[in-house]
Amino acid sequence: MDRNTPTERAPRTSLSESFERYLQDKGKGRGGDGGNYRRNAARELERFAEWAAGDRGDDEWTGIVPDDVDREPTFDDLDERVFREYARHLSGDRGLKQNTVQTYYRYISAWCGWCVNEGYLEAHYAQRASAMAPLPEDDGRKPGDQQAWTSEQRHALTRHVDERARDAVEAYTTLPEDTGPLDKQRARYAALKAARDRALVFVLAYTAVRVGELLRDPNDPRRRGVRWEDLSPDDGSMDVYRKKQQWDAASLPEPVISPLRSYRQLMAPPTERWPVFPTFDQRTLAELVREELADRGERPEAIAEGRDEYARDLLLALDEDIRPPSITTDGARSILQRLSEAAEIDIAHPKHDYLAPHGGRRGMGEVLVRAFGYTVAARYLDNSEEMVRERYSHIEAGELGDVATEALTEVDGDLH
Repeated sequence: MDRNTPTERAPRTSLSESFERYLQDKGKGRGGDGGNYRRNAARELERFAEWAAGDRGDDEWTGIVPDDVDREPTFDDLDERVFREYARHLSGDRGLKQNTVQTYYRYISAWCGWCVNEGYLEAHYAQRASAMAPLPEDDGRKPGDQQAWTSEQRHALTRHVDERARDAVEAYTTLPEDTGPLDKQRARYAALKAARDRALVFVLAYTAVRVGELLRDPNDPRRRGVRWEDLSPDDGSMDVYRKKQQWDAASLPEPVISPLRSYRQLMAPPTERWPVFPTFDQRTLAELVREELADRGERPEAIAEGRDEYARDLLLALDEDIRPPSITTDGARSILQRLSEAAEIDIAHPKHDYLAPHGGRRGMGEVLVRAFGYTVAARYLDNSEEMVRERYSHIEAGELGDVATEALTEVDGDLH
């Protein structure tokens, strides 16, 4: 059925009929039947379905189906007023904490967005301002929207991209001598992409650099993405345009150096001004190559013939020094979504079902605070010590709890 004709599907489809397909798309592993996000989302969707049917234990609430109709709720019953009422229900009827209300509503909102893409709904009603108005402000007790990669997640992702890159590079460098030119190019392209992904993941995982400092921001011409000229592997540093609106040196720790050097050797950028993380988007590169070669005086026929000699426009751009743009911050998120799914990493987070870029930075912050304290962590993270103490206050609270336990044990003896 045409995905752009939701009204053909929605009226006769009960809400619960969409749940399994949604959960399979969000689940992990084969068949999409695993993962904490799926489990948590399934619980909240079931609660939403019960509420919509009027089964919330409140005699005054009869559900979203008209009183004179005897059927299950369908998509034809949904609009922004329904989601507004559910936001009000979460906020006032269940005694939930403010940030928990936000978290539970996000599960329903994510399902609503999926339903729009799948043709069940005409609009993302749950995200409309009037629908979200009853939601409380986050009380700040738990940073539900701030993911931090755990050590296990970081190791799983870096191990996955390292294995992919090693395999792709080996496949390219061990091709038989009689391999055709286009097949060689395809193998090189696959190796380049895997090596780029590995370098990007390692930089995000270990440098704690903000993704907006590393990659291109279409809305800020000063943030054009790091270039090879900005990297100094021998010194263990990288120049980035910081959040404080000035250039500064960021650290390149040891785990990052080898992936960057291997990637650079494979790419062999024609100049130092090439982006470290160029886009691999075919449409963008095709348009760029055609325009640049036309500006150099090439005729359309010659351009077409030249492009036919290459398996990918990126390889032609490398040979002709046609510098592509860096990937954007949104592009990095798409890459990490793809890699997190391929690595089958279990992610229990209310907002992100993948390892988001900022989670790498926060994960390193956790490591640094625990190992070296707030002062050192603040310098590495390019933040004030006050801000770092605030964001990682749970660490200090836990340490103080241990101190209190030790003191009680020493004074009172065995606590039990």
